[in-house]
Amino acid sequence: MKYGLLTYDENKRFFNVGDNIQSLAAKQFLPKVDVFLNRERLGEYKGDPVSLIMNGWFTHNIHNWVPSEDIDPVFVSFHMNNTAAPAMLSEKGIAYLKKHEPIGCRDQFTADTLKAKGIDAHFTGCLTLTLDSYKVDDSERGDDIYIVDPLYSYPRPEKIFYNTKATIKNILNGSAFQLNKKNKHLKNFISQEVLNTAEFINQEPPSNKYSDEEKFEMAETLLNKYARAKLVITSRIHCALPCLALGTPVIFVNGFDSFVDSCRFDGILELFNRIDIDSKTGSFKANFPLDGKIDLGTSVKNLEKHHDLANALKEKVKSKLK
Repeated sequence: MKYGLLTYDENKRFFNVGDNIQSLAAKQFLPKVDVFLNRERLGEYKGDPVSLIMNGWFTHNIHNWVPSEDIDPVFVSFHMNNTAAPAMLSEKGIAYLKKHEPIGCRDQFTADTLKAKGIDAHFTGCLTLTLDSYKVDDSERGDDIYIVDPLYSYPRPEKIFYNTKATIKNILNGSAFQLNKKNKHLKNFISQEVLNTAEFINQEPPSNKYSDEEKFEMAETLLNKYARAKLVITSRIHCALPCLALGTPVIFVNGFDSFVDSCRFDGILELFNRIDIDSKTGSFKANFPLDGKIDLGTSVKNLEKHHDLANALKEKVKSKLK
């Protein structure tokens, strides 16, 4: 049997390194990688039979669903976004998923959506919870604090001015005049000292500049940094979930208010020390003891609720790839 690994289409302006981190989580279970398969073009594959772990977001290209018959899918940590579900759950789509059931789902929303169509599905959590293979001894942990794409759903220049159409739309709806909103809300719960000394990381670099190999190197570099961090503060689940696996203290900043975003988190948010923000007012609540703001002396201990999910994922993937 040959083995495949997912790669991803780029946006016109940027790409998401979190996708590559998800593929690294899959890669660690493969004896080898024979072929890269683009997530948005799985229906086009023609070749030798290939085993493929189907983890992550599906899909941006509803016209190329379902995958080729030459692909032997391993369904774990599968997310069907609410934007794509109506098209993906056509008669053909339902038949495909039933053929390969049970379907292991990254979030409870996906599991419930599939079960409503008579598909055997269950919540597995995300495969990035198994990235403890990148874990280092605590003696290698330094004093670095990383703030990774906090409140990235808020108005930001790369989205506001994405193209002419987006610019006009965001001027008309007022989003273009809210570019300071993120910094204003962050200052409500993060001290100025931390904001000044922490390293800010962007997991959406510019597109059309890197090869797939370079993207995977970028993802590995980030995992190695997170593994040695004192604290990570992020709104990216593919930063926060790996941090749980790495044993790195992490605080998830939840300021999402659209269902497109929130449906991805059903069953996942409970795993984190979390700050939930009212995106309109900036008021917030922490589900862990927080005296004032996050400062250089803030110490958090991960909830350690992820281990059962991670262990079950490891066993399932190993058994499916035998």
